[in-house]
Amino acid sequence: MWKRIECVAIYTENIEKSVAFYESLGLTKAWQTYQDKDMRWLLVGMRYPDGNTELVLKNNRDLPFIETEILVEDVVQTYESLTSNPEVKWIRTPFPNSLGGHVAVMQAPDKNVFVLIGR
Repeated sequence: MWKRIECVAIYTENIEKSVAFYESLGLTKAWQTYQDKDMRWLLVGMRYPDGNTELVLKNNRDLPFIETEILVEDVVQTYESLTSNPEVKWIRTPFPNSLGGHVAVMQAPDKNVFVLIGR
């Protein structure tokens, strides 16, 4: 069902300081966008040297936890297969993304949050 980790998003209070720190470790700032239409919560993608994965920095105080983005073949199918598990909490049910695929956000029984992306 799960194919690979696309990125890990972590909370930081000071994005600029965090960008400088991770650049000192060899990551490169790849992109930047706002998470909300009011442009309060920033997302910054930091690319690893191999170019295959990213560390995403976020400053949204309402989301002070780690989110792991997982590539799946079919988000809706994965959602449907996990809805019968009462221990999985759905934070966001599947919704379309701008790339023609879908996204869903779940919390596993161990309280870790996973963002599922795919078609």
